[in-house]
Amino acid sequence: MPPLVSIIALCHNHARFLRTALDSILAQDYPHLEVWLVDDASHDGSPAILREYAQAYPGWHLLLLPENVGNCRAFNRAFFQSKGEFIIDFATDDELLPRRISQQVALFEALPPSYGVVYSNCELLSETGQSLGLHQRPDPRHPGQLRPRPASGWVFADVLARYFISAPTVLVRRATLLALNGYDEELSYEDFDFWVRASRDWQFHYQEEVTTRKHKHPRSKSAQVTSRRDPYLASTIRICHKALALCRNAPELAALRVRLRYELRHALRRRQLPEARELAQLLAQTRPPGLLGLFFKLLASS
Repeated sequence: MPPLVSIIALCHNHARFLRTALDSILAQDYPHLEVWLVDDASHDGSPAILREYAQAYPGWHLLLLPENVGNCRAFNRAFFQSKGEFIIDFATDDELLPRRISQQVALFEALPPSYGVVYSNCELLSETGQSLGLHQRPDPRHPGQLRPRPASGWVFADVLARYFISAPTVLVRRATLLALNGYDEELSYEDFDFWVRASRDWQFHYQEEVTTRKHKHPRSKSAQVTSRRDPYLASTIRICHKALALCRNAPELAALRVRLRYELRHALRRRQLPEARELAQLLAQTRPPGLLGLFFKLLASS
């Protein structure tokens, strides 16, 4: 019997994309699936569509949450009831390509048990379905190579320093999520925190193939970050505190400094000054003694 894969399909006002997303589950060539449909208090007609699919496919589980609890809590509600050896956190404004799960399960079965995550390339789509290119694009200076080069193996420092994982493409070993006790429900988003905590003790593997299509639209989480305010910055800072506690050596601290400098500039551009001070305090804690370290200490105390 092939391993069971649990798809936790999270919906919040995705009615426009929902049928395409759910049909992409039905189109999978991998047969051993457990599907959880979780609606986080949508008000756009999504619950009716989810009920329709749950009635048509009685093996699918349906959770209609009466109030909006956010991605992390909504995911955990289904995850801790699910049974799959592998887990997909599937936002229902995205699409799975038909061989997505069979390819990624095959990769996992060929990898050592120290691997907790497989991720891949992704096609980006506009709200109307037009292709916007790939998440990992070829580097024009080096034909055939991607920029930035995705990391495999022990990727903790890479995850701290740069963004390179397309969240919708991830397949996770259940044991990895259990070891982390699921997502941190105090956060407003899940992916960066999961990557940081998981990569400390588990290896990641990058798959070259495009396995997923991701819609970019005004209601997506990334679109909520504007030139005036980032509503997720407080959660990012909380994650950076965790990352600092997990760093074990100078290269990892250097990677965290890259992230903190980026987030500090980000906060200052938006005049989110309390967040900027906290980021400066964190940056000062990663700095070796010297004039630059003294500068960040002064900024943090101002």
